[in-house]
Amino acid sequence: MSIKSLILTVSAGTLLFLSSCNQKPLGNFNLFPIEDDMALGKQVSDQIANDPSQYPVLRERGNEEVYRYIRTMTRNILNSGAVQHKDKFKWEVKIIDDDKTLNAFAAPGGYIYVYTGLIKFLDTEDQLAGVMGHEIAHADRRHSTKQMSKSFGIGILAEAALGQQGNIRDIAAGLVNLRFSRSHESESDAYSVIYLCNTKYNATGAAGFFRKMEGRSGTPEFLSTHPNPSNRVEKIEAKAKELGCAPKQEQSREHNRIKALLR
Repeated sequence: MSIKSLILTVSAGTLLFLSSCNQKPLGNFNLFPIEDDMALGKQVSDQIANDPSQYPVLRERGNEEVYRYIRTMTRNILNSGAVQHKDKFKWEVKIIDDDKTLNAFAAPGGYIYVYTGLIKFLDTEDQLAGVMGHEIAHADRRHSTKQMSKSFGIGILAEAALGQQGNIRDIAAGLVNLRFSRSHESESDAYSVIYLCNTKYNATGAAGFFRKMEGRSGTPEFLSTHPNPSNRVEKIEAKAKELGCAPKQEQSREHNRIKALLR
């Protein structure tokens, strides 16, 4: 039996066993092996790189300062000491050159994508760091494969991790518009605070982002799941207070410089 057939057989058998036992919902449990998170993320990353019409990745040449800014921010968050898979996942950041889209998303294994539209829309480094912390949490807490296992089935994910091209295209498209559960969104909000608490960024950076988004039409997918932005602001601020995170002066000067470079 091939490795691919073995994985699919084991996956199907596991799901059949769980169904036959009539278990309670799996909740935060993830049937997808963590090694396959990394393999799937690499496959999705390659698919995005090879589809510039759908995912126009900003060229690094000529945009070195912009990439240095976002990658330094990512490293600062990863070095906070709270990211579980800091040394295991890839943590590769790419920028999508699309000024009309206010979005960011994370593929399994730490592949993170941020749209120029979101960078330009935000006012401060703290707000962007809050969003980055939120996306890092989705990858670190393995929310993507938990959610996609429900949407696609674990067998489809296993095929994609092994390089099944049709499945990879569908999964890449699904990640951009993936709707996480309420519990996953709340957990990512909380971990954004945890990650940022010991950095130079305001731990409540994500709250600034949600305030800016309130009442705005064309809400990105990662805001489409309840709780609503105002409730999320309250919970983020309460989490920062619970952790004793020191308030910091909002940082806008460097962010504005980077925004000007993208024009």
